[in-house]
Amino acid sequence: MDLSVVFLGTGGSVPSARRATACVLIRSGGSRILVDAGEGAQRQMINSTGLVQVDEIYITHFHADHYLGLPGLLKTYDLLERQRPLRIIGPAGLIGFFEALRRIFGRLRYEVELVELEPGEAVEHEGFEICAFGVEHRMKALGYAYVEPERPGRFDVEAARTLGVADARDYGRLQRGETVSVDGSDVRPDQVLGEPRQGRKVVITGDTAPCEMTRVAAHAAQLLVHDGTFAVEESARAADTGHSTARDAAQLAVDAEVAMLAIVHVSSRYNVSGVLDEAREVFRDTVAPRDFDLVEIPFPERGGPELIQDGARQRPEPQAEPAPIPD
Repeated sequence: MDLSVVFLGTGGSVPSARRATACVLIRSGGSRILVDAGEGAQRQMINSTGLVQVDEIYITHFHADHYLGLPGLLKTYDLLERQRPLRIIGPAGLIGFFEALRRIFGRLRYEVELVELEPGEAVEHEGFEICAFGVEHRMKALGYAYVEPERPGRFDVEAARTLGVADARDYGRLQRGETVSVDGSDVRPDQVLGEPRQGRKVVITGDTAPCEMTRVAAHAAQLLVHDGTFAVEESARAADTGHSTARDAAQLAVDAEVAMLAIVHVSSRYNVSGVLDEAREVFRDTVAPRDFDLVEIPFPERGGPELIQDGARQRPEPQAEPAPIPD
């Protein structure tokens, strides 16, 4: 199953000509999951991947730079005659927040399901789950971890044949963890399967100060997308406002033993390359994605995550024929 993370908005609270506000798209097989929908989210899609018909939208918290793109996206889906239900997930208060936004986008002709999560709760999907964890910001806020389960170890065909397993259907049963019988003797999965293989993990914090819950949630993740709002010189301000310095994020990446750190939400007052250098002094495998960059995440045994500059434009979404839009 292919897994990639598309950075649609990487800027701080104030957008700039080159960086929109918070918006990240997870593409997992056929699933499309949006985390935050900052101002202009749909324009960012149109300018890169094409307008994505997402399955779910996760909101980390209710600061405007993380949701201002939501009303426009929802209304555009309606104008394009979306049929599929859409699920929107967020912290406690989401339902009341959504009702307030409804004054902007009006009635929608497709179903919207609202789900309020508490830290520690998860949304199950086929092949992965999205787990919520508490972060430390100036209001109730959640981070989200995309987590895949362990996969069975590699199937050893020669070992199976030596044990008398010749039927391909028995191969499948053994790979599913079932014991099969061959000439009156049992053959167990552990006799023909290697060690279980690690699933993949992607963690997105939203806005937060460095905190223990992020370290726990991000342990051994392939990719950690973390708040890197401030440079070291403004550490006190970062603490006062519930944000992190890039170096804070890097130290957390070291402690959590992640493969790659992506710092986002860098304040527009800084040159991003300077902030990135501060992080790399602590954690070498740190990147500062630009809008429309993409990180590909193979299974761990096939290699590490790879940043592909402008990858969202190189690998667009298949686009359905749009419905006519009324004047």
